Amino acid sequence: MHRVLRLAKRRFSVQFELSEEQIGIRELARKFTEEHIVPNAAKHDKSGAYPKEILENAWKAGLLNSHIPKEYGGAGLGVFEGSLIAEEMAFGCTGIQTAAEANGLAEAPLIVAATDELKKKYLGRMTEAPLFAAYCVTEPGAGSDVAGIQTRAVQQKEKWVINGQKQWITNGSVANWYFLLARTNGDKEKPSFTGFVIDSNTSGIQVGRKEDNMGQRASDTRGITFENVVVPDENRIGNVGEGFKVAMTAFDTTRPLIGAAAVGLAKRALHESREYAKTRKTMGRTIIDHQAISFMIADMAVKVEAARLLVWKAAREIDLGKRNTYYASIAKLFASEAANEAASNAVQIFGGAGYNKEYPVEKLMRDAKIFTIYEGTSQIQRLIISRLLADDRFYEGIKEN
Repeated sequence: MHRVLRLAKRRFSVQFELSEEQIGIRELARKFTEEHIVPNAAKHDKSGAYPKEILENAWKAGLLNSHIPKEYGGAGLGVFEGSLIAEEMAFGCTGIQTAAEANGLAEAPLIVAATDELKKKYLGRMTEAPLFAAYCVTEPGAGSDVAGIQTRAVQQKEKWVINGQKQWITNGSVANWYFLLARTNGDKEKPSFTGFVIDSNTSGIQVGRKEDNMGQRASDTRGITFENVVVPDENRIGNVGEGFKVAMTAFDTTRPLIGAAAVGLAKRALHESREYAKTRKTMGRTIIDHQAISFMIADMAVKVEAARLLVWKAAREIDLGKRNTYYASIAKLFASEAANEAASNAVQIFGGAGYNKEYPVEKLMRDAKIFTIYEGTSQIQRLIISRLLADDRFYEGIKEN
């Protein structure tokens, strides 16, 4: 008991307040969202047009590429600060936010494993002009099963020749360059993969039609074919055969940001539900005064707060230089499913109006579903979490965390 009292007198490091800088970043993103994203979200959802002007303004405001290190012209912000930006922008429209965040996904492998020359060339140009990039890993027959990738890169002296097809590539037609993962050996039992950075105007690249997706329609999603595309060896990311590890390591950075975007959508569902429930009347009183409705709104608030804390935990871990795979998967899983639940309940609270495109919540429900699919499905996240928990050494480590 005395030992506990002595320990209790110490100043513990756990805190939930944001710094002044972090508050400023959040307010900047919130103001930008109110002025540029919210008024235009429905228009881009209906037309499917890429929000180029909005994203160029976001670039000018410093809300894109925030994690690029300072030595390459970036702000050098952490994943935690990125999560603040992602949540606020996603509150306005997750389709527009996804288009913005695609840059970060493509840049992450370069930050992790590229040579200094490649970082200067490709990350540097992202800070010099409002350009876009894309992460080319998924294929028609290889989504969650990344090991099933069939795109091949064959080395010919100091060059590589790449052939294959990628699918569901965000920023596919607007990207200035691609991060690409390709198979670099013929072993069916133990395939190896290597990452490359490729200029989008390289001969042999064919960009497919824009996909007509259910939600996040402002995002530019396409298939991309690589036919005898020649890439210099200097554009290789990391060592030959280590591309899978590089590509997956990038997810430790981006999955907390996907979680943050899901929090933003859930927060929007909570906001719209509360506002509607305070004005809509049934049986002589506003529906927020009916317990059935008020409890649904309360559950939304609980999930938003819990999901945000999980995102912050995952972001903080990687910003401290720790391995955060476990927490990133937990945050992405919980936040994405919370967003879907919140959006579905928002439609229910709106009733018939919620099923109509004139009201905002049907869009939230369409936009939310992809969170449980891209950057690793909910099932993949559960697989990652369960496998880590089955590792005795890992489990002993998190017991002390």
